[in-house]
Amino acid sequence: MNNNIDKLFKSLDHQFDVETPNLGHQQRFLDKLNSSKTETVVVSTKKTYWKPLLAVAASIVLIVTLTFNLKPEQKTKDLASISPQLAETQNFFSNTIAFELNKLNTEKSPETQKLVNDALTRLEQLETEYQNLKLNLIESGEDQRVIYAMITNFQNRIDLLQSTLLQIEEVKNLKQNSYETTI
Repeated sequence: MNNNIDKLFKSLDHQFDVETPNLGHQQRFLDKLNSSKTETVVVSTKKTYWKPLLAVAASIVLIVTLTFNLKPEQKTKDLASISPQLAETQNFFSNTIAFELNKLNTEKSPETQKLVNDALTRLEQLETEYQNLKLNLIESGEDQRVIYAMITNFQNRIDLLQSTLLQIEEVKNLKQNSYETTI
């Protein structure tokens, strides 16, 4: 390996710059350097406050935009998000509940006001339970027991509405029968 290095230096012999600069070279270089310093043009030192303020405003706008656009989405799962069959089941129950609720609202009268209000209060409780079940469904990873509880919740709502409608019918019949007997 030493032979290779020796051959390299022999082949590059007389190609190196080994000349020394003339006397006073360093002083001439420093003089030129100093003369270029005096020729610099001074730019006005007027301070502009709008540039830093603009940068701060742009940063604030960027942060606000990202905050609103990258808001973590609330992951809510319901029966429809699990499978098409459960989506169909949820749709059926939702339509049935809406239909029964509409019938209940049409039967509202001064005599049945308390029954309707009690039914609506219980429906709100069942809806709150359903919202908790949706959270449990996310946490449990689509556990079959939670799915069954959600379906049972729907059934309980329908049963509540139907039993309330039956009680309203009984109140109407009782009122009509008592009216007929008094005549």
